[in-house]
Amino acid sequence: MLWVGTSWKMNKTLAEATDFTNGLLDAVAGGAPAGVQPFIIPPATALTTVRAILGPDSPVEVGVQNAHWEDAGAWTGEISVPQAADAGASLVEIGHSERREFFAETDQTVNLKVKATLRHGLRPLLCVGEPAEVFASGGSVAHIMAQVAAALEGVDDVGRVLIAYEPIWAIGEHGREAGPDDIVAVFAALDAEYGDRVEAILYGGSVNQGNAAETLGVDGVTGLFVGRSAWQIDGYLDLLRIAAATV
Repeated sequence: MLWVGTSWKMNKTLAEATDFTNGLLDAVAGGAPAGVQPFIIPPATALTTVRAILGPDSPVEVGVQNAHWEDAGAWTGEISVPQAADAGASLVEIGHSERREFFAETDQTVNLKVKATLRHGLRPLLCVGEPAEVFASGGSVAHIMAQVAAALEGVDDVGRVLIAYEPIWAIGEHGREAGPDDIVAVFAALDAEYGDRVEAILYGGSVNQGNAAETLGVDGVTGLFVGRSAWQIDGYLDLLRIAAATV
């Protein structure tokens, strides 16, 4: 099964989220493309709207972009995993590089969030990635494996975990598109250690319609976590079709 999804980050009004989701609903009315698990991660403001449009029996998984490790409490501005689940999420994005850089996310808090997500029966989407200087020095594999090990420390059953390898130098509007040679060593290491234990190992970082099939052809890649090229419904549906054609 190939997992193909997108996070909208801090984008889309309720009207825009509604338009996208209605288009997706129409596209999956007969089921998701064979061999593909679609997922979308709207901002928290649109979560209930997206979930309501898709309905309870949709093949599309819906997630949140962050959740706290505590179930409740005086954590102004945060939402808990139980609240995310109550609003319709089945997946929690954890540890994105923007969260680590701008919001002081650490390996310790990532680990706490992974455990909280699993405790409540949701899927953690664990994001890991190295900066450009680590990549340039040849340290990518060691960096990524250390991040994953820290995030999963004390987690006995990782069968519901999704790992998303998103090199920091490849993500965002000014990211450099990665070729297969740039990511093959990391995926070889991740696949050897976790390939038969986790739900899927995804790649994210300047993924688009032109490189999606080639990226899915890298050994160990079992999904795509896509940014702006999937923010419009036509682009996202194109990526689902490309993924289905590689299964």
